[in-house]
Amino acid sequence: MDSTTKQASSRKSGESASARQLKTGGFWKVFKQQKFLYLMSVPFVIWAFIFSYVPLWGWLMAFQEFRPARSFFEQKWVGLDQFITLFQDQQFYLALRNTLAMSFLGLIFGFIFPVVFAILLNEVRGILFKRTVQTVSYLPHFVSWVVVAGIVTKSLSTDGGIINELLVSLHIIDRPIQFMAQGQWFWGIVTASDVWKEMGWNTIIYLAAITGIDQEQYEASKVDGAGRFRQMWHITLPGMRTTIIVLLIMSIGHLVSIGFEKQFLLGNNLVTDYSQVLDLYALKYGLEMNRYSYGTAISIFNSVISIVLLFTANGIFKKTTKESIM
Repeated sequence: MDSTTKQASSRKSGESASARQLKTGGFWKVFKQQKFLYLMSVPFVIWAFIFSYVPLWGWLMAFQEFRPARSFFEQKWVGLDQFITLFQDQQFYLALRNTLAMSFLGLIFGFIFPVVFAILLNEVRGILFKRTVQTVSYLPHFVSWVVVAGIVTKSLSTDGGIINELLVSLHIIDRPIQFMAQGQWFWGIVTASDVWKEMGWNTIIYLAAITGIDQEQYEASKVDGAGRFRQMWHITLPGMRTTIIVLLIMSIGHLVSIGFEKQFLLGNNLVTDYSQVLDLYALKYGLEMNRYSYGTAISIFNSVISIVLLFTANGIFKKTTKESIM
């Protein structure tokens, strides 16, 4: 028994020593094997550090009464006064409401339409027609929002707008509607414009996920008598699940950071109560009024909420679907 115990202990000590050696030398071994990949990533790491992490020192402005003419050490420190002012402003809550409303609409329709379009496009058998439709659908992605806003405004115009003319000709309405002057229509107009512009481009990702599905599953389902609809429901959609969840988590993290281009270009004074989002609010009450500290406080709020939403969504999906990005 003593000799057996000694042999077992010696084997365990040898295994633990090899494990320690693997842990200590494993990184450098992998680094030597993939040194070119690491070297290729260096410029991107430097870029992210310079443009994403170095500017974070500017967040200190949110705790100051910043004045451009003064040096950093001459600024007046005010603590959380900027955040208290922010949370007491009714315009902030109005901008937050508009941001969340348009974000959720974009999240829902911006996911449903590309996924459905990708599945339907994958079922098209004519290669030429399929490629033509795909090309035409993602071309709007490369058109700037300035041009898109002009197209949307002209299409919805009461003077020769194609939408109003079509509705009148079909006797759905009696006279043209001023869509761009109706606040209750603004969220829908922005969402529809964004879906039209980005649907084809987002479809490319889902089509790439579909091509990674094992084709033998479709052949086996045909043998079992499954039709094309059942194949889409039981094979195509589950095969896209990982891609859908990852993109959904990332989109949830940007719910309050939707930019301001669409709202700025499509909005006007008549729909301000529906078009002003947090980024426009920061631009108007921060930069235009020279309240740089106040604008920085808004930016910090956006970033903190985005991080909380990202980790929350990631944790929920990790527990429920075992899929996550971290």
